[in-house]
Amino acid sequence: MQPAPSHPLIARPPSRAAAPFLPMNRADMQALGWDLCDIILVTGDAYVDHPSFGMAIIGRVLEAAGFRVGIIAQPGWQNTADFERLGQPRLFFGVTAGNMDSMVNRYTADRRVRSDDAYTPDGAGGKRPDRSVIVYSQRLRQAFKDTPIVIGGIEASLRRIAHFDYWSGQVRRSALVDAKADLLVFGNAERQILDIARRLDSGERIESIDDLRGTALVRKATPPDWVEIDSTDIDTPGPVAPPANPYADEAERMDAGAPEPAGVVVRFYRQVPNARRAHSVIRLPAYEQVAADPVLYAHASRILHLESNPGNARALVQRHGDQEVWLNPPPLPLTTADMDAVYELPYARRPHPSYGDAHIPAYHMIRFSVAIQRGCFGGCTFCSITEHEGRIIQSRSEESVAREIETIRDTVPGFTGVISDLGGPTANMYRLHCKSRDIESACRRPSCVYPGICPNLNTDHAPLIRLYRRARSLKGIKKILIASGVRYDLATESPEYVKELATHHTGGYLKIAPEALSEGPLSKMMKPGMGSYYRFKELFDRYSREAGKEQYLIPYFIAAHPGTRDEDMLELALWLKKNGFRADQVQAFLPSPMATATAMYHSGRNPLKRITRRSESVVVPKAERTRRLHKAFLRYHDPANWPLLREALKRMGRADLIGNGKHHLIPAYQPVANRDRDQSRKPARLRAGSPRTRPMRTQHTR
Repeated sequence: MQPAPSHPLIARPPSRAAAPFLPMNRADMQALGWDLCDIILVTGDAYVDHPSFGMAIIGRVLEAAGFRVGIIAQPGWQNTADFERLGQPRLFFGVTAGNMDSMVNRYTADRRVRSDDAYTPDGAGGKRPDRSVIVYSQRLRQAFKDTPIVIGGIEASLRRIAHFDYWSGQVRRSALVDAKADLLVFGNAERQILDIARRLDSGERIESIDDLRGTALVRKATPPDWVEIDSTDIDTPGPVAPPANPYADEAERMDAGAPEPAGVVVRFYRQVPNARRAHSVIRLPAYEQVAADPVLYAHASRILHLESNPGNARALVQRHGDQEVWLNPPPLPLTTADMDAVYELPYARRPHPSYGDAHIPAYHMIRFSVAIQRGCFGGCTFCSITEHEGRIIQSRSEESVAREIETIRDTVPGFTGVISDLGGPTANMYRLHCKSRDIESACRRPSCVYPGICPNLNTDHAPLIRLYRRARSLKGIKKILIASGVRYDLATESPEYVKELATHHTGGYLKIAPEALSEGPLSKMMKPGMGSYYRFKELFDRYSREAGKEQYLIPYFIAAHPGTRDEDMLELALWLKKNGFRADQVQAFLPSPMATATAMYHSGRNPLKRITRRSESVVVPKAERTRRLHKAFLRYHDPANWPLLREALKRMGRADLIGNGKHHLIPAYQPVANRDRDQSRKPARLRAGSPRTRPMRTQHTR
C-alpha cells in the first residue's frame, strides 16, 4: 500500500488573517504590523498571487499554518541589495527559479537567447540569471551567512543529482552542491516545506532535518545503521568501464573511472531483508564517474526513474567529491482534501499592486483557468512532469472546483463568463488511478499507457464528464474550454467523453500531441502509434458534425528527438502535406535535465532497457545542421527551407519529391526575396477551406 500521510496538510484554521498580498517590501510589512518575516521566498518570476504560480501556493500554505511570509521577486543578482530588502528571516530562505527552469526560460532549443519572458512584467527578457537557483542562493549566503537556505521548484527538482546540462554540453553536479544550500526540496513541496518550517520553529537545527520525503541533503558519509545497495546489482549494466591499465599509477586509475575515491570502503548487499528495507540506500555511480562515462550516466538515470514510486522507492546516494548527495524517497501524493485546501486558500488572483498596469503574459494566459489535478502517468520520456509531480494522479473534488470557478466569476477583473481551461498536466486524467492500491505501490513501470494501456488502470472518464457538466451549469458561466493537452489514447476508451469534449468544450481547435509518426522516435518517446490518433479523430469529427460544428485537431510534433532519422522526418513531412497541415512554429527536442530522453541524447543508449555497452544504440540527431533539417521538414511549406530540403532529398535519393506538382513535397524553383516574404505571409491552411493553424508548442516540459 502507499504510505499514508501522518496528518492533513492544513490541519487548523490560520492563527492570523490572510494578507491581501504577501509583502514584497518594508512598506508592505509595516502595513501588516510585522517587524520581520519568519520565512522569505525568493523567486525568478514576478509575484502573481494565483494558484498557477508555485511560489504563491507555497507562500499561502505557509501563511495558513501561521507563518509570516515575505516574497522577493526577480531580484537583481549583481549584488546583495535586493536580497536584503526584507531583512533576515527568523527561520529560512526558500529559493526557486520560478515556474520554469531558468535555462529553458531564457534559451531556445537552438541555444539562442529569448527576447522575452512570459513571467516578467511586460514580457521583458533578461530579468533572471542563468541557473537562477544557484545564483540566488550564493547571493543569500553572501548576505546572510548563517541563515538556512532551502531550494526547490522545477529547476532544483530536475537538478537534484548529477545531470546532463544541454547548454554547457557537460554533466553538472547536483544543484544542491553548487548552490551550497542546506536542503533541496523536490516534487510538489507543500508537505515538505511545512514540515521544515514547523521543525525549525520548534528549535530544531536545519542539519538534523534529514528524514523528510521529497528532500535531498549533503552528508559526509552514510549513517552506520543503513545498508548500502550498489545500483549495478539492481540493474547490472555489464562491463561499464574499460579494463584498468595494470601499469597505470594510482592517479591514472582514479581518472579512468575507479569505482570509489581513495580511502572509501563501502560494503554492498545484493539482498536486503524486508525488516531493513526502510534503512537501505541505493548507491548511484559517483558524479565523477557519470561525468566521464555516458553509459554510466544512462545507468544512473534508469535507476533514478525506477526508484520514483512513493510506494516502493528507496533512498539514493551519489558521491560528489568528498560529499554525499542523499535523496530521500519521493513525497507522498496529496489527498483530495489536501488538494482542495491548497487551491482554496485566499489568493488575490492577480499580480502584486507594485507592478501597476504592467502586462504579465503568463498571468493573462491562466487567470481564468482552474487546475483540477496534478501528476501524469503517461511517462513521455521528453517531458519533465513525471520527474517533478510524479505519476500518481492527485485530484480535487468536484465541489472545490465549482467553488473556484465561482470565485473567478465574482472576483477576477475582466471575466466575461469563459473559463479558459479545466485541466493540469493533461486534460483527461482526472480521478484516473490504479484499480489496486497494492499493485500501484509495487509497480515500477514508467508509464501506465505505454506500450498499451495497463489492464490495472481505471480509465473511467465519468467523474470528469460530471465535473464538466457541473462547471458549465454554474450561474454566469457561458463557456468552459479545455486547453490542456488531451491524452487521446485514453480518451478513446470513453467515447462519451470525446462527445462531451467536441460538443461543449472545444473552441474550434483542439490540440493533441502525437509528437512523431514513425516507430523509431515513438518507441523512444513512449508515445502511442498513429492508430490511436486516427481512432480519436474519427470520434472527434463525428461528434463535431453531430453538434453542427466545424472543428479541427491541431497535432503537435517534435523535431530531432532521439531515435529520429532523416527518413522519419521525411515521412512526417509527407503526412503533413497530405493532410493539409502547415505549422506556423515548430519545436526541436530540448534535452531538459533528468529526463529519460536526455539520457538517450547524451549517452546514445536506451535507458528504457538494461544498459550495457552492447545494448541498443539510439540514433541521436545532435548536429546543428541535422536539427535544422528536421525542423525544416516540419515547415516544408516555408520557402526559406527549400534549399536545405532539396539538398537533403537528393542525398536521400528522393529527388522525385522535388517539383511543381501536387505529389511533390517542395518546388524546383526558389522565389526571389520579396516573393519569399509574400508567400511566408499567406494564410497557412489546416486543410482546404479551414482556418489558420495555431502555433506549435514552444516548449515540451509541459
